[in-house]
Amino acid sequence: MTDLSESVESAEQLATAWRTMVLDRDADADVRDLPGIAVRWADSRFSFWNCVALTDVGAGAELVRQRLDQAADIMRGKRHPGFLWLFEDLLDDEARSVFREAAERAGLRYAFPGTGMAGDLLPVPDPAHPDLTFVRVTDDEQLQAYADLNSRAYGFPLEEGRAGLVGSALWKSEVYAYLALRGNTPVACAATLAADGRLFVAFVATDPRWQRRGYGEAVTRKALYEGGRATGLTRATLHATAAGAPVYPRIGFKPNSPIHFYNVAE
Repeated sequence: MTDLSESVESAEQLATAWRTMVLDRDADADVRDLPGIAVRWADSRFSFWNCVALTDVGAGAELVRQRLDQAADIMRGKRHPGFLWLFEDLLDDEARSVFREAAERAGLRYAFPGTGMAGDLLPVPDPAHPDLTFVRVTDDEQLQAYADLNSRAYGFPLEEGRAGLVGSALWKSEVYAYLALRGNTPVACAATLAADGRLFVAFVATDPRWQRRGYGEAVTRKALYEGGRATGLTRATLHATAAGAPVYPRIGFKPNSPIHFYNVAE
């Protein structure tokens, strides 16, 4: 695949996987596919379930300005805040030079960076870590622990993470969600989900008190191993935060498009 095709794949994987997960959270969620914009918005207190992404390929500066204005209007019309995902490689050269200013003019505020990644890396070996045991999430107590790890890692109140995950049937059955336990204490988590012929990695998190010990990498490998074994898929995708970006190439992922996250300025 060319670099651009992998960036297109990255945006398409977001739209596919988030549609499944957002509708799991709210069967009446806004999952419209508009010209150049994918809306995946559960209007949840968990802001990651509230997503708008620009999807034009090779968009020029004027089109990007229009899309950003429209996306900002959609976001302002919602009850709960969320994020605009902008895949930089989908823009043409002129649009890349103006999108930051255009986003600001649209009333959007830069939140944080990310990177799309993918690789034909499955199957992977069943991982082991001397400090850890792994358990699949199959009940609400485990799912709450998974939610709390994400809240701590991303700086959300615990109630917001729980609002996003606890009670989900999908996350206890079709998602291959794993906790890494140090003794009886959950210290890290990762999940994979089949999405249009790929295994999509989602919501990798490590408790800040237990970071830099290889726990996040180990549990990601476990979610990939179990998801790959169950589905037979050979290609995996993910969207990495800045903290996770150095980890995933060690597993076999290769970066593609930079991703820019924005929310509505207050």
